[in-house]
This record gives sequence, structure tokens and C-alpha cells, in this order.
Amino acid sequence: MRKNIILVLLLIYSAAQWAQQRNQNETENGQTLDERSIRNSSGSSKDKKKKPPITAYKIVSVQNDTTFVDTTLTLQKDYQFNYLRRDDFELLPINNVGQTYNSLAKREERDHLLPLFGARARHFNFMEADDINYYQVPTPLTELYFKTTFEQGQQLDAFFTVNTSPRLNLSIAYKGVRSLGKYQHALTSTGNFRSTLSYITKNERYQIKTHFVSQDLLNEENGGLSPEGIDQYLAQGQFVGEEAEFADRASITVNFENAESILLGKRFYLNHQFEILKRTDSSGTGLAIGHIMDLTDKSFQFDQAAIAPRNIFGEAYQSGALSDKVALEDFSNQVFLEFDNKWLGNLRVIGGSSNYNYGYNSILRQVDSEGNPVNITNRIKGDVFSVGGQYANNYKGFELFADGMTLVSGDFDGHYVNAGAGYQLNEKYGLQAKISSNSVAPNYNFLLYQNDYVNYNWQNDFENTETQKISLNLKAKNIANIEASYSTIKNFTYFAKDADSITVPLQAADNIDVLKVKLTNAFKFGKIGLENTVMYQSVQGGDQIYNVPEIITRNSLFYEDHWFKNNALFLQTGITFKYFSAYNGDAYDPVLSEFYSQNDQEIGGFPQIDLFFNAKVRQTRIFFKVENFSEAFSQNNEFSAPGYAYRDAVIRFGLVWNFFL
Repeated sequence: MRKNIILVLLLIYSAAQWAQQRNQNETENGQTLDERSIRNSSGSSKDKKKKPPITAYKIVSVQNDTTFVDTTLTLQKDYQFNYLRRDDFELLPINNVGQTYNSLAKREERDHLLPLFGARARHFNFMEADDINYYQVPTPLTELYFKTTFEQGQQLDAFFTVNTSPRLNLSIAYKGVRSLGKYQHALTSTGNFRSTLSYITKNERYQIKTHFVSQDLLNEENGGLSPEGIDQYLAQGQFVGEEAEFADRASITVNFENAESILLGKRFYLNHQFEILKRTDSSGTGLAIGHIMDLTDKSFQFDQAAIAPRNIFGEAYQSGALSDKVALEDFSNQVFLEFDNKWLGNLRVIGGSSNYNYGYNSILRQVDSEGNPVNITNRIKGDVFSVGGQYANNYKGFELFADGMTLVSGDFDGHYVNAGAGYQLNEKYGLQAKISSNSVAPNYNFLLYQNDYVNYNWQNDFENTETQKISLNLKAKNIANIEASYSTIKNFTYFAKDADSITVPLQAADNIDVLKVKLTNAFKFGKIGLENTVMYQSVQGGDQIYNVPEIITRNSLFYEDHWFKNNALFLQTGITFKYFSAYNGDAYDPVLSEFYSQNDQEIGGFPQIDLFFNAKVRQTRIFFKVENFSEAFSQNNEFSAPGYAYRDAVIRFGLVWNFFL
């Protein structure tokens, strides 16, 4: 620990001195540090042409929401400096980097009409079409992300984008993670490759956004700690001080060491449109026609060299190696007509079609308890057609928005509708209310599953899961942000253990009502800051199958200031306290790569404390963190999920570095 601290401090100090020396010859000229720092790196600024301000480096979402590259160092950047590269406040990581997450609040999937691909526990780091951004940059831009992992590995996310002309942008990126982990047979190795192209013609009538993504997410599976391993784990929690050498996590026995799973995915996406009537300030009206295509291939494979011991998953059809693979081919198209008017707003009418082909290579033939033959099909495939629309309008701070789609033909039925209104008083205060309704079939793992384990084979005709929700979002910049929602879920579909301790798919008979309120506020007292996030959840109905903690809180007390001459270094250091109330956390099934509901073991009810020491030197943000600091003195014996140990105290560091050429 001491060597790592000294190394990071020397790195920060050296970088600060280097930046200080460079800045001595640069004048402020009314620019911010970020704006000045993207100029050429050699020579006097008087002899060099000024580079564009950082706001010229634009990030455009698939919905055309535009932001710009942000090289500042904020507490939110610290929260996002993780494997997912987004705030994981509602997630609880399993012990190794790149493994799955237990959900402290049930994940709400994006609106969709068809069942989702299964293995949802492996999809936290799977990039969907809406996760891909496009860019507009005056000069080439590079971003490098690096962070240490657990034993023999690292995380790296490298990104590069360039405009070959003012109208054509290209980008390429790769995110790779490898981590051996502290426990036996827990290796993770994941990769996310993505490339994008965006183009707009000189007359700005035709524009296109397209991307290709290839992803492979591999995890060794050990089934969690064995009964003996749990005893060892809890016993190791008693060793501290001179006996700490006995707390060797690699010596703890796990359920098995011969299985792995891999989620593969490739997607080609195309979104383009042509403006029949181009909107101008004088006309105030535009008309466009467009097309969106999404061609996605996914597969999930679970391999095990021999059946699991102690009949964990029941009997198998064969005693040797087990290998099960399922795949999905989904080809979707949408065409739309978009009307845009200065006063009436933006209206898009959509028609869509999808061809889906999900399943396995062969039909499974079984015999029931009465000796009757039972066949489990190998394919769910077909075509569906849908219609829908979107509307949005903003006028003097008032906003109206709505969108919806419904299936009109095919073997599935479903819909989603969202509508809302809001008012933005000024930059500090705003209010938004929204209602939504959706009906969609459960994911494919519930509908059809085949496996070499005898009891992991089923074919179901479940009802659609229906959800009605009302939500309210109140923003008061200097006071608090409040997000509140109330949902009613009908036909909630879940996994649970049966009387023989085998995971089975089930559907709730009763409605489930969920109230969720989340409050975020921040205070600054000079150079001292306090940021708080608290969430309350209340669940009614469901007979203890929808399990979430009642309280989740995260509180950060920090100090931040500029150091050295010419503000060469920006320092941010402090402590983050996390806590969630004890509850019956979902358990993980590695065969399905899904979580299932259980009511036998509580997790949570303990504090987690992180110490962080972050710094910014020009465009480089350096992060140094002691994670789970409280466990360093008492030895951790908590769980992230039943049978899966919580992360121990560890020192981790990394950086995010932007290059503006």
C-alpha cells in the first residue's frame, strides 16, 4: 500500500510541476484552463494558431441530444470511474471486476416490444444501440481510460475520433478488461469494440449515423463459495493483525472450478434521413423521411467440464462435458415521416417490422412423471409489425413529450406508451411529470430454455408483464433534486428455487406496487463539499418475490482546491460512505446467468467506506482510491449475493486522459 501511495503522489507531483512550467509562458486571455490546454503543445502561444474551445468538441446521441467533451474533475466523475463507466449507485458488484452486479433497485429495461435476450446478469456491460454516441470535432480527439483490477489484469478503454471533413466523422474504440480475481476460478475477460460514422451533406438535407459493435464477455463460473468455503470465509474474517496471512481468499473452496460462460454479440446499425422540406428560420416548418435498421446477433454459451458436485443443479443427461448454447438473430427496420414546426413542435410517425429467430439446434424429447412423451421446441421465430409515433414541443420553458409503439401483427403482442410535461423556470429550477404504460413478454429465458441439466428445460406460455408508472422529477439546483415514482406491475416474472432447490421460472399471481423516492443534494462551504444521495423503496404485494432494500444512501465529504502556481493542479480528496439496509438479496444462478428470488439469507446492513484522492493536470484526471477501507481493520465477511463474497479492502488507481491534436 505504501509503495502505491508514494508512486501515485510522485506521478501527480511530477505532472503538476510539468504543467506549471508550461503554463508560466501562457497568458490567460480570458480563457478557461481547459480551453487553453488544447492548444499546440510546443512553442509560444503567440506564434501558434489558437485551437477551438472545448465546447466545439461535440458528443451527439442517437436521439440527437448534444453535449460537449468535459475534461473537468467533479465528484460525479469519481462515481463514474468504474468498470461500467457510469454511476453504479443502485448496483452491488460481485467480488471480481467484470462479473455481474446484484441490483439494489430492480433494473428498468429500455422500452421494447419483443422479449429480450436472456442471460440478463451478463448485460450490465453490454452496449446497446442507445449507448453508442457520435461525434463532431474540429481536431482529432483521443481518450484513454485505465484502471487497475484484482490480480493479474487491468482495464483499458481507448477511443479515437476525427472529422476528415466538417461533414464526415469517424470514431473507433475498444474497451478491454481482464482480471484474475481474489477467489478461485473467477477470471473475467471482456471486450467491447465499437466504430461509428456520421455524415451530413453540404446542403444539410441528408444525414446518416451508423455503427458496428462487436462484444465478447467471458466469465469463469465457480458457483460461489461451497458450504465449507463459507465457513472458511467467515472464519477468515476473525483473523487480523499478525494472523492476517491466514486470510487467503484463494484458499477458500468454491462449488466448482470447471465452468465458464460467454456472451457474444454483434450489431450493425443504420439511422439516416432526408429532409424533403428543410426547416429554416423564415419558413419555420420542415418535413423529413427516414429509415432505421438494426441487425443484431447474440449468443450465450455455458460450458462445464463435468456435472456440478453435490447435485447442485440436479441430474444431467450426460456425465462428461456439458455445453449449451443459445442464439438470437434479430433484424429490425423502421421507417418514419417527421414533421417539424416552430410552433407546433416535432411529430414523427413510425412503422416498423422485426424478424426474430431465437433458440437451439434441436428439439428436446422428454418423458413426464406419468411416462407420457413431452417435446420442448428448439425455436421461437417469426415476424412482427408495429406502428407508433413520437411528439415533442418546447415553448418558453414549457415542454410536452410523448412516444409509443404497439405491435399490430405477429405471434407476440405488446405496447409501450410514455407521455409527460415539464416546466423549466430557469437554469436552477425545473419540474417534470411523466406517465407510462407497457406490456411485453418476459425475456426468452422464461419462455424457452434447453440445457444438459435435466431440470433446466422448459417451454412456457407466460402472460405479458404489464407495468403502469407515474413519475415526478423536481430539480432545485441549490436545494435538492428529487425523483419519485410509483409503479404497479402485473404478471411479474421471476426465477426462484423449487422444493428440490432447482431454479424455475414463475409468474406472480398478485400485482406488485413499488414506491421509489430518490433525493440528491450537494453543499459547498468554500473548499469543503458534501454530496448526498438517498433512496427509499417500498414494495407492497408479491409475497416477498420482489426484494429490494428499503434504504440506500451514499454520502461524500470532500475537499477540493487548485494547487501550485497558475493553478497547475486541481486536487479533490475525501471520503465516501455507502450503506443499504439489510434485505433478502437475489441469488445468482450461473447456468442461466440470471438472478433468482430467495428469502433465506439477508445481505447488507453494513457500512462501506471509500477514501479517494483525485487530481487533474491539464486534461488528465488521476484517480486513487482505497475501496472498502472499513474492511481493512476487521476483515470482510459480508456477501454481495448468497454464496458470493463481498469485495475486500483494496487500493486501486487509474486515469482518464484526453488528447486534443
